[in-house]
Amino acid sequence: MRGEFKDHMKNLLIIQARTGSSRMPDKVLKELCGKPMLQHIVERTLQSRNIDHVMVATTIKEEDGRIEKVCQEIGVDCYRGAEGDVLDRYYQAAKKYYPQNIVRITADCPLVDPVLIDEIIDIHVNGNYDYTSNTLAETYPDGLDVEVFTFSALKEAWENAKLASEREHVTPYIKYKGSFERFSVELFPSLADKRWTVDTQRDFEMIKQIYHALYREDKVFLRNDVLKYLEENHDIEEINAGITRNEGYLKSIANDYVIKGVV
Repeated sequence: MRGEFKDHMKNLLIIQARTGSSRMPDKVLKELCGKPMLQHIVERTLQSRNIDHVMVATTIKEEDGRIEKVCQEIGVDCYRGAEGDVLDRYYQAAKKYYPQNIVRITADCPLVDPVLIDEIIDIHVNGNYDYTSNTLAETYPDGLDVEVFTFSALKEAWENAKLASEREHVTPYIKYKGSFERFSVELFPSLADKRWTVDTQRDFEMIKQIYHALYREDKVFLRNDVLKYLEENHDIEEINAGITRNEGYLKSIANDYVIKGVV
């Protein structure tokens, strides 16, 4: 599995983004402190010292031309591909560069932490793993998800994943099938009860409060800054309390089916 593509790009970060969320359409383009949420995510990931290149992977649907436009305006690479088969979208985007590793971030995570990204990449590279993430065991706040996997693992998943949930959510095949070397990054004590993602309007209102308090143009705020702010402002977390974690993936599992002829 490992050791391929040594002469190519090391670490490619791909942010998956689309405007067609069923629970909160256009959320990735909603403004936080005068910028689209997607732009904030791009800018935060660019602070990573281990990332060689950042790109956004969106769909070929007409309305997602707005995402491509934002990418052009802020000067970030954009790939447009399949809407439902996000695994194919990732694979085709990554094939532009044949990196050693891909870092997967979703565009509903405006508190993504570049220091955490670097920590997980370091663990992945030093351990020579195929897949490393803080999602195998849920101990980090929802919204700080970071997945790192080799290009060869992505290629194997692209060739073999047949379930709709495996194609839509990119990494289930790598996480749970095949003979991959995996490593789970876990946090003690667990902060899994915290919800820092944007899936609903309540989530967005909570994130707006955090950005209003912590965002500065000249300095990126990190997860410990958010934790400190929330400790001092307990009522903020009540805004989006009680929402199910990973609701979209759980729904996909409940309605799963085999896709014929996907590759």
